[in-house]
Amino acid sequence: MSDAVLYEVADQIATITLNRPERLNAWNGDIGHLYWTYLDQAVADAAVKVIIVTGAGRGFCSGADMDVLQGIGSRAGEFEDRGPRRDEHQTYTLGVPKPVIAVINGSCAGLGLVQASMADVRFAAAGAKFTTAFSRRGLIAEHGLGFVLPKLVGPSKALDLLMSARVFLAEEALELGFVNWVDPAEELMARARAYAADLAQNVSPTSMAVIKQQVWHSVQNDLAASNALSDSEMRASLKRGDFKEGVSSFLEKRPPAFAPYTV
Repeated sequence: MSDAVLYEVADQIATITLNRPERLNAWNGDIGHLYWTYLDQAVADAAVKVIIVTGAGRGFCSGADMDVLQGIGSRAGEFEDRGPRRDEHQTYTLGVPKPVIAVINGSCAGLGLVQASMADVRFAAAGAKFTTAFSRRGLIAEHGLGFVLPKLVGPSKALDLLMSARVFLAEEALELGFVNWVDPAEELMARARAYAADLAQNVSPTSMAVIKQQVWHSVQNDLAASNALSDSEMRASLKRGDFKEGVSSFLEKRPPAFAPYTV
């Protein structure tokens, strides 16, 4: 198997690392196929509670590999699924029922910014550079970015970032609300793993899965439909063992022992 993406599980956290550091982890067919494969593997593994996505070396993901873009007419299948058929749109990550944390260690452009947008929480290294890139290549807001980015930063700010494709730094990304935290590069992964460990140890996996579904359902549907989903999921949660365990562990002042999330 290609080593274009690395996969590791430790302490209930799966870490997926884009691994083409010599190209700032530019996205190609190998990365795409392995990325979705490892996401599915993390979802299927009951020992995994949280997923971290990051890049090797100096970059998170610099966007689509320019060699692929140059030959896209003659190699149109470069981004096609190579394994069992499944939805491999970039928005696929939004439906992953476990928390996905993007640890943006460096350059985050184009497809890299798309994939970071699809994470649930984002940590960025101080000074990391961001750009949507697409409009400066004669392209549009690709892969669901035109839907997701306005939800994260608001329509006007999203239009600025998408139309100008200007470079902005992690510090501005924090002000815009695109990233949740900015840390010195040398402290970034430790901070993100501490956050992930807290989720893994103290939060119900089923609650996180349902909450994620609720949030993305809400931004796509009207208030009545969102309320109906919330009410039905609330009734279901009150009947789960996790509810009893959550209350008991709080009263007994001990760490909770929540059941794994099951697909």
